[in-house]
Amino acid sequence: MKSKVCLVTGASSGIGKSVAAGLAAMGAQVVMVSRDADRAERARQEIIASVRNAKVEVVLVDFASQQAVAEAADHFNNKFPRLDVLINNAGAHFSRRHETTEGVEMTFAINYLAHFLLTNRLADLLRKSAPCRVINVTGEYHRKGKIHFGDLNLKNSYSASKATCQAQLARVLFTYELARRTQTTGITANCVHPGAIATRILDNDPDASIFKKLLYKLAMPALDPPEKAAETILYLASAPELENVTGRYFINKSAVRSSEKSYHAELALRLWHVSRQLTSHDHAEPCFV
Repeated sequence: MKSKVCLVTGASSGIGKSVAAGLAAMGAQVVMVSRDADRAERARQEIIASVRNAKVEVVLVDFASQQAVAEAADHFNNKFPRLDVLINNAGAHFSRRHETTEGVEMTFAINYLAHFLLTNRLADLLRKSAPCRVINVTGEYHRKGKIHFGDLNLKNSYSASKATCQAQLARVLFTYELARRTQTTGITANCVHPGAIATRILDNDPDASIFKKLLYKLAMPALDPPEKAAETILYLASAPELENVTGRYFINKSAVRSSEKSYHAELALRLWHVSRQLTSHDHAEPCFV
């Protein structure tokens, strides 16, 4: 990974931070994408202190704003001559329904749509950098997911679980459709279930009850640390034998079958078109068309 440029979203804590540290230890130049400036800088300093000659910098992005995502992508396009690995990891959990300024349900916007926009906005740089890799971090909850095309924003019936499952399925469908669209370009697109991992995801949930946070805290000792989740992601980012592997779903460094629904090409194509409509503004026209 020496001299390769890697971009990791949600990199200031948890899985993203462990992935960023692992890539830096391999010699990669790492760009950590985060919303919180203080937390991101602390994470960067910790990586620099633990990894000799680490090349790590921070780009601040609020994934709830499409304009912010587009501007961050343009900043990256202008500053870096290449992008070898894009790891779409950032995620959020909302006990109650919230909307972005664009009117998109927050879970769908942050966990999926922002990454759809970011990846497409970086399309030309990814093409120029090929062979390169796109890795989408999703999860097993996608198996319970459904894309509610009649109510994508879940205005009529919201629950945190329903929103999470929809967003995770969307990430898998997006991965497979991207793999189809980049089949002959040298760009690979794969997704990964990181496992049951102890993270700080509830810390950013403005409506999580004290009881819910307490239950999660009690469960954390039984969960794997973020470093465990990072292992498979780092494998997908660096393993030479995966250079031409695309459109797969990985658990514990092995490709496994995702849900049957996730392989429906028509469903993935419909989601792609809807996602493009939701992000096709003057500041945010996707490029993988």
